[in-house]
Amino acid sequence: MGHGNQTIIYEFLLHGLSQWSEYQHLFFGLFLFMYLVTLAGNSLIFLVIVSEACLHTPMYFFLACLSFADIGLSSSIVLKMLHNTYTQHHTISYTGCLMQLYFFLTFGNLDSFLLGVMAYDRYVAICRPLHYNTAMNPRLCILLVSACFVMTNIHALIHTILMSKLSFCVHGEILHFFCDISPLLKLSCSDTHINELMVFVVGGPVLMFPFLCTMVSYIQIVSAILRIPSGSGGRRKAFSTCGSHLSVVCLFYGTTSSVYLLPSSSSSTKDIVSSVVYTLVTPMLNPFLYSLRNRDMKKALKNLIRSRIFTPSSY
Repeated sequence: MGHGNQTIIYEFLLHGLSQWSEYQHLFFGLFLFMYLVTLAGNSLIFLVIVSEACLHTPMYFFLACLSFADIGLSSSIVLKMLHNTYTQHHTISYTGCLMQLYFFLTFGNLDSFLLGVMAYDRYVAICRPLHYNTAMNPRLCILLVSACFVMTNIHALIHTILMSKLSFCVHGEILHFFCDISPLLKLSCSDTHINELMVFVVGGPVLMFPFLCTMVSYIQIVSAILRIPSGSGGRRKAFSTCGSHLSVVCLFYGTTSSVYLLPSSSSSTKDIVSSVVYTLVTPMLNPFLYSLRNRDMKKALKNLIRSRIFTPSSY
Protein backbone atom coordinates (compact mmCIF):
# COMPACT_ATOMS: atom_id res chain seq x y z
CA MET A 1 0.00 0.00 0.00
CA GLY A 2 2.16 2.87 1.22
CA HIS A 3 5.82 3.70 1.78
CA GLY A 4 7.99 4.74 4.71
CA ASN A 5 5.93 4.39 7.87
CA GLN A 6 3.13 2.71 5.88
CA THR A 7 2.99 -0.96 5.00
CA ILE A 8 0.70 -3.63 3.65
CA ILE A 9 -1.85 -4.57 6.30
CA TYR A 10 -2.92 -8.20 6.35
CA GLU A 11 -5.01 -8.04 9.53
CA PHE A 12 -6.37 -5.60 12.11
CA LEU A 13 -6.63 -5.85 15.88
CA LEU A 14 -10.17 -5.21 17.15
CA HIS A 15 -9.35 -3.57 20.46
CA GLY A 16 -12.89 -2.61 21.46
CA LEU A 17 -13.64 -5.48 23.84
CA SER A 18 -10.14 -6.78 24.52
CA GLN A 19 -9.55 -3.86 26.91
CA TRP A 20 -11.81 -5.67 29.40
CA SER A 21 -9.87 -8.94 29.36
CA GLU A 22 -11.22 -10.12 32.73
CA TYR A 23 -14.79 -10.17 31.38
CA GLN A 24 -14.16 -12.10 28.16
CA HIS A 25 -15.97 -15.27 29.28
CA LEU A 26 -18.92 -13.20 30.47
CA PHE A 27 -19.02 -11.34 27.15
CA PHE A 28 -18.93 -14.61 25.21
CA GLY A 29 -21.84 -16.14 27.13
CA LEU A 30 -23.90 -12.95 27.01
CA PHE A 31 -23.35 -12.25 23.31
CA LEU A 32 -23.94 -15.90 22.36
CA PHE A 33 -27.24 -15.89 24.25
CA MET A 34 -28.31 -12.61 22.64
CA TYR A 35 -27.39 -13.81 19.16
CA LEU A 36 -29.25 -17.11 19.55
CA VAL A 37 -32.35 -15.26 20.78
CA THR A 38 -32.06 -12.83 17.86
CA LEU A 39 -31.67 -15.65 15.35
CA ALA A 40 -34.51 -17.73 16.80
CA GLY A 41 -36.92 -14.84 17.33
CA ASN A 42 -36.49 -13.20 13.93
CA SER A 43 -36.47 -16.53 12.10
CA LEU A 44 -39.73 -17.47 13.85
CA ILE A 45 -41.36 -14.17 12.91
CA PHE A 46 -40.24 -14.61 9.30
CA LEU A 47 -41.57 -18.19 9.24
CA VAL A 48 -44.91 -17.23 10.80
CA ILE A 49 -45.49 -14.37 8.34
CA VAL A 50 -44.57 -16.48 5.32
CA SER A 51 -46.68 -19.50 6.35
CA GLU A 52 -49.82 -17.74 7.63
CA ALA A 53 -52.05 -16.35 4.87
CA CYS A 54 -53.78 -13.94 7.27
CA LEU A 55 -50.46 -12.10 7.68
CA HIS A 56 -49.89 -11.55 3.97
CA THR A 57 -50.42 -7.80 4.27
CA PRO A 58 -48.05 -4.87 3.66
CA MET A 59 -47.36 -4.31 7.37
CA TYR A 60 -46.27 -7.91 7.97
CA PHE A 61 -44.40 -8.08 4.66
CA PHE A 62 -42.25 -5.17 5.83
CA LEU A 63 -41.89 -6.80 9.25
CA ALA A 64 -40.62 -10.02 7.63
CA CYS A 65 -38.07 -7.97 5.68
CA LEU A 66 -37.02 -6.21 8.91
CA SER A 67 -36.48 -9.60 10.58
CA PHE A 68 -34.27 -10.63 7.65
CA ALA A 69 -32.27 -7.39 7.97
CA ASP A 70 -31.91 -7.87 11.75
CA ILE A 71 -30.50 -11.36 11.25
CA GLY A 72 -28.04 -10.04 8.67
CA LEU A 73 -26.99 -7.09 10.87
CA SER A 74 -26.32 -9.23 13.93
CA SER A 75 -24.62 -12.01 11.96
CA SER A 76 -22.24 -9.59 10.24
CA ILE A 77 -20.95 -8.44 13.64
CA VAL A 78 -21.55 -11.08 16.29
CA LEU A 79 -20.16 -14.22 14.62
CA LYS A 80 -16.66 -12.74 14.31
CA MET A 81 -16.94 -11.16 17.75
CA LEU A 82 -17.85 -14.51 19.32
CA HIS A 83 -14.93 -16.21 17.59
CA ASN A 84 -12.47 -13.56 18.76
CA THR A 85 -13.84 -13.53 22.31
CA TYR A 86 -13.67 -17.34 22.57
CA THR A 87 -10.14 -17.66 21.13
CA GLN A 88 -8.83 -14.50 22.86
CA HIS A 89 -7.31 -13.43 19.51
CA HIS A 90 -9.02 -10.17 18.66
CA THR A 91 -7.94 -9.98 15.05
CA ILE A 92 -9.68 -9.76 11.70
CA SER A 93 -8.11 -10.09 8.27
CA TYR A 94 -7.95 -7.10 5.93
CA THR A 95 -10.37 -8.78 3.51
CA GLY A 96 -12.63 -9.88 6.35
CA CYS A 97 -12.70 -6.31 7.68
CA LEU A 98 -13.81 -4.89 4.34
CA MET A 99 -16.46 -7.61 3.98
CA GLN A 100 -17.71 -6.92 7.50
CA LEU A 101 -17.88 -3.19 6.73
CA TYR A 102 -19.88 -3.87 3.56
CA PHE A 103 -22.45 -6.18 5.21
CA PHE A 104 -22.73 -4.00 8.31
CA LEU A 105 -23.50 -0.91 6.21
CA THR A 106 -25.90 -2.85 3.99
CA PHE A 107 -28.00 -4.43 6.74
CA GLY A 108 -27.68 -1.53 9.19
CA ASN A 109 -28.97 0.98 6.66
CA LEU A 110 -31.56 -1.51 5.42
CA ASP A 111 -32.91 -1.59 8.97
CA SER A 112 -33.16 2.20 8.93
CA PHE A 113 -34.87 2.36 5.53
CA LEU A 114 -37.36 -0.36 6.45
CA LEU A 115 -38.31 1.49 9.63
CA GLY A 116 -39.03 4.52 7.45
CA VAL A 117 -41.11 2.45 5.03
CA MET A 118 -43.03 0.90 7.94
CA ALA A 119 -43.73 4.38 9.32
CA TYR A 120 -45.12 5.44 5.94
CA ASP A 121 -47.26 2.28 5.86
CA ARG A 122 -48.74 3.15 9.27
CA TYR A 123 -49.31 6.73 8.12
CA VAL A 124 -51.37 5.56 5.13
CA ALA A 125 -53.27 3.03 7.27
CA ILE A 126 -54.26 5.59 9.91
CA CYS A 127 -54.44 8.88 8.00
CA ARG A 128 -55.70 7.55 4.63
CA PRO A 129 -57.56 4.34 5.56
CA LEU A 130 -59.98 4.44 2.62
CA HIS A 131 -57.09 4.56 0.15
CA TYR A 132 -54.87 2.02 1.96
CA ASN A 133 -55.53 -1.02 -0.24
CA THR A 134 -54.89 0.90 -3.44
CA ALA A 135 -51.99 2.97 -2.12
CA MET A 136 -50.09 0.09 -0.50
CA ASN A 137 -50.59 -2.46 -3.26
CA PRO A 138 -48.26 -5.48 -3.57
CA ARG A 139 -46.37 -3.99 -6.49
CA LEU A 140 -45.54 -0.82 -4.54
CA CYS A 141 -44.51 -2.82 -1.46
CA ILE A 142 -42.06 -4.93 -3.47
CA LEU A 143 -40.79 -1.81 -5.22
CA LEU A 144 -40.17 -0.01 -1.91
CA VAL A 145 -38.25 -2.94 -0.41
CA SER A 146 -36.26 -3.43 -3.61
CA ALA A 147 -35.36 0.27 -3.69
CA CYS A 148 -34.22 0.10 -0.06
CA PHE A 149 -32.04 -2.92 -0.78
CA VAL A 150 -30.48 -1.37 -3.91
CA MET A 151 -29.74 1.98 -2.22
CA THR A 152 -28.17 0.41 0.86
CA ASN A 153 -26.03 -1.90 -1.29
CA ILE A 154 -24.80 0.99 -3.43
CA HIS A 155 -24.02 3.03 -0.32
CA ALA A 156 -22.12 0.15 1.29
CA LEU A 157 -20.25 -0.59 -1.94
CA ILE A 158 -19.11 3.03 -2.35
CA HIS A 159 -17.65 3.19 1.16
CA THR A 160 -16.07 -0.27 0.92
CA ILE A 161 -14.36 0.49 -2.39
CA LEU A 162 -13.08 3.85 -1.14
CA MET A 163 -11.82 2.21 2.06
CA SER A 164 -9.93 -0.40 0.03
CA LYS A 165 -7.98 2.43 -1.66
CA LEU A 166 -6.50 3.65 1.65
CA SER A 167 -3.20 2.78 3.31
CA PHE A 168 -3.17 1.93 7.01
CA CYS A 169 -0.66 2.40 9.79
CA VAL A 170 1.60 -0.45 10.85
CA HIS A 171 -0.05 -1.32 14.17
CA GLY A 172 -3.56 -1.76 12.66
CA GLU A 173 -5.37 -1.37 15.99
CA ILE A 174 -9.06 -0.55 15.63
CA LEU A 175 -10.61 0.99 18.76
CA HIS A 176 -13.89 -0.83 18.23
CA PHE A 177 -15.25 -4.39 18.25
CA PHE A 178 -16.04 -4.40 14.52
CA CYS A 179 -14.95 -2.62 11.34
CA ASP A 180 -16.83 0.65 11.03
CA ILE A 181 -16.06 3.68 8.86
CA SER A 182 -14.95 6.13 11.54
CA PRO A 183 -12.45 3.86 13.38
CA LEU A 184 -10.92 2.79 10.06
CA LEU A 185 -10.54 6.38 8.84
CA LYS A 186 -8.80 7.30 12.10
CA LEU A 187 -6.39 4.42 11.53
CA SER A 188 -5.55 5.32 7.93
CA CYS A 189 -2.22 6.88 6.98
CA SER A 190 -3.61 8.08 3.64
CA ASP A 191 -5.45 11.22 2.65
CA THR A 192 -9.04 10.53 3.73
CA HIS A 193 -10.66 13.72 2.42
CA ILE A 194 -12.58 11.88 -0.32
CA ASN A 195 -13.81 9.26 2.15
CA GLU A 196 -14.92 11.93 4.63
CA LEU A 197 -16.60 13.89 1.86
CA MET A 198 -18.55 10.81 0.76
CA VAL A 199 -19.61 10.18 4.35
CA PHE A 200 -21.44 13.53 4.25
CA VAL A 201 -22.51 13.48 0.59
CA VAL A 202 -23.73 9.88 0.49
CA GLY A 203 -23.90 8.78 4.12
CA GLY A 204 -25.73 11.87 5.37
CA PRO A 205 -28.84 11.44 3.16
CA VAL A 206 -28.85 7.67 3.77
CA LEU A 207 -29.02 8.30 7.52
CA MET A 208 -31.30 11.34 7.51
CA PHE A 209 -33.86 10.51 4.81
CA PRO A 210 -35.45 7.47 6.53
CA PHE A 211 -35.24 9.24 9.89
CA LEU A 212 -37.06 12.33 8.56
CA CYS A 213 -39.58 10.12 6.76
CA THR A 214 -40.27 8.32 10.05
CA MET A 215 -40.58 11.53 12.06
CA VAL A 216 -42.87 13.26 9.52
CA SER A 217 -45.06 10.15 9.29
CA TYR A 218 -45.45 9.93 13.05
CA ILE A 219 -46.18 13.63 13.43
CA GLN A 220 -49.05 13.13 10.98
CA ILE A 221 -50.10 9.91 12.74
CA VAL A 222 -50.19 11.45 16.21
CA SER A 223 -52.08 14.46 14.87
CA ALA A 224 -54.67 12.17 13.27
CA ILE A 225 -54.98 10.01 16.40
CA LEU A 226 -55.57 13.03 18.64
CA ARG A 227 -58.51 14.02 16.42
CA ILE A 228 -60.21 10.68 17.14
CA PRO A 229 -62.87 10.98 19.91
CA SER A 230 -61.39 9.63 23.13
CA GLY A 231 -64.45 7.60 24.03
CA SER A 232 -64.67 5.67 20.75
CA GLY A 233 -61.83 3.25 21.46
CA GLY A 234 -60.25 4.07 18.13
CA ARG A 235 -57.55 6.19 19.73
CA ARG A 236 -56.34 3.33 21.93
CA LYS A 237 -56.38 0.89 19.00
CA ALA A 238 -54.40 3.30 16.80
CA PHE A 239 -51.78 3.93 19.49
CA SER A 240 -51.53 0.18 20.11
CA THR A 241 -50.95 -0.45 16.42
CA CYS A 242 -48.07 2.04 16.24
CA GLY A 243 -46.66 1.54 19.73
CA SER A 244 -44.42 -1.42 18.88
CA HIS A 245 -42.97 0.23 15.80
CA LEU A 246 -42.38 3.50 17.64
CA SER A 247 -40.54 1.64 20.43
CA VAL A 248 -38.19 0.07 17.89
CA VAL A 249 -37.67 3.44 16.16
CA CYS A 250 -36.75 5.21 19.41
CA LEU A 251 -34.32 2.48 20.47
CA PHE A 252 -32.65 2.22 17.06
CA TYR A 253 -32.31 5.93 16.25
CA GLY A 254 -31.53 6.87 19.84
CA THR A 255 -28.43 4.67 19.93
CA THR A 256 -27.26 5.25 16.35
CA SER A 257 -27.51 9.03 16.75
CA SER A 258 -25.34 8.87 19.88
CA VAL A 259 -22.64 7.14 17.82
CA TYR A 260 -22.80 8.97 14.48
CA LEU A 261 -24.27 12.41 15.27
CA LEU A 262 -22.98 13.33 18.73
CA PRO A 263 -19.30 14.23 19.11
CA SER A 264 -17.17 11.38 20.44
CA SER A 265 -15.29 11.76 23.69
CA SER A 266 -11.69 10.71 24.14
CA SER A 267 -12.92 7.34 25.33
CA SER A 268 -14.62 4.99 22.91
CA THR A 269 -16.63 3.27 25.67
CA LYS A 270 -19.81 5.25 24.92
CA ASP A 271 -19.64 4.36 21.22
CA ILE A 272 -18.99 0.71 22.03
CA VAL A 273 -21.97 0.47 24.40
CA SER A 274 -24.27 2.27 21.95
CA SER A 275 -23.06 0.04 19.10
CA VAL A 276 -23.81 -3.07 21.17
CA VAL A 277 -27.36 -1.79 21.66
CA TYR A 278 -28.22 -1.21 17.99
CA THR A 279 -26.30 -4.22 16.62
CA LEU A 280 -27.33 -6.77 19.28
CA VAL A 281 -30.02 -5.51 21.63
CA THR A 282 -32.38 -3.91 19.09
CA PRO A 283 -32.46 -6.92 16.71
CA MET A 284 -33.01 -9.18 19.73
CA LEU A 285 -35.91 -7.12 21.09
CA ASN A 286 -37.71 -6.55 17.78
CA PRO A 287 -39.45 -9.97 17.73
CA PHE A 288 -40.72 -9.47 21.28
CA LEU A 289 -41.87 -5.90 20.70
CA TYR A 290 -43.80 -6.89 17.58
CA SER A 291 -45.13 -10.31 18.59
CA LEU A 292 -46.02 -9.88 22.26
CA ARG A 293 -47.96 -6.66 21.61
CA ASN A 294 -49.66 -7.83 18.43
CA ARG A 295 -52.84 -9.88 18.63
CA ASP A 296 -52.70 -11.16 15.04
CA MET A 297 -49.07 -12.21 15.40
CA LYS A 298 -49.72 -14.08 18.65
CA LYS A 299 -52.73 -15.85 17.12
CA ALA A 300 -50.75 -16.84 14.00
CA LEU A 301 -47.86 -18.06 16.15
CA LYS A 302 -50.20 -20.25 18.20
CA ASN A 303 -51.76 -21.65 15.02
CA LEU A 304 -48.34 -22.43 13.58
CA ILE A 305 -47.15 -24.18 16.75
CA ARG A 306 -50.41 -26.11 17.02
CA SER A 307 -50.32 -27.25 13.38
CA ARG A 308 -46.61 -28.13 13.27
CA ILE A 309 -46.13 -29.67 16.71
CA PHE A 310 -49.42 -30.91 18.04
CA THR A 311 -50.99 -32.10 14.78
CA PRO A 312 -49.78 -35.64 13.98
CA SER A 313 -48.17 -36.05 10.57
CA SER A 314 -49.91 -38.25 8.05
CA TYR A 315 -47.86 -40.68 6.02
